[in-house]
Amino acid sequence: MNQASHLLVIEDDPAVARSLRDGLEREGYTVTWTTSGAEGVRIACNENPHLIILDVRLPDGSGFDFCREMRESGLRQPILMLTVERDEVDKVLGLELGADDYVTKPYSLRELLSRIRALLRRAYGELASADADLLYAGDLVIDRGRGQVRRGSQVISLTPTEFRLLVFLAQHPCQALTRAQILDEVWGYAPDVDSERAVNVHVRRLREKVELDSSRPSLILTVPGIGYRLSEK
Repeated sequence: MNQASHLLVIEDDPAVARSLRDGLEREGYTVTWTTSGAEGVRIACNENPHLIILDVRLPDGSGFDFCREMRESGLRQPILMLTVERDEVDKVLGLELGADDYVTKPYSLRELLSRIRALLRRAYGELASADADLLYAGDLVIDRGRGQVRRGSQVISLTPTEFRLLVFLAQHPCQALTRAQILDEVWGYAPDVDSERAVNVHVRRLREKVELDSSRPSLILTVPGIGYRLSEK
């Protein structure tokens, strides 16, 4: 993805937002800023930015609710959440509602840029340039060229992170993959305890979409003490 990418920043603190906008624009990004979650959803639907940076605490509601609203409206671009909370519950909730990653305030611009570049690369760079070959996971057909997953005639809507996760599992059928391996390949950064827990959240969300019965997964299996593997069925 080139650095002309359009980023939408939804942040109500003017000082934080202006500093963030200036830093991103210096890096070559086009930035739209709004202080309102509702306005952010409207801009996201109308202008289709490449990536959305969403603060958790907004004057007109919770960023979690706006994240869920964007996903329910069909928006699939990466969402990076900003939070002042270090509570793992908040991080997990954001991921469960459709966020792709999060950064805890205070953060450095360097860290944020690294996360943004990784999200854009996963969503548009590597996948967009992939050959249009097919992968198979059980009864699922994964079309890397179209960025699409189908079960029969049904198209299953996945976020870029969920799609990348499924592709990685399908590229290593029956192989037990550690959470650290998954993080390195799918997220593109070194693992820590919090980020390895994030893998569990994304696997759970992916199972809810691709398993026939997510309470009894038969496609994406847990390997105790290691991580996950794709079933050979």
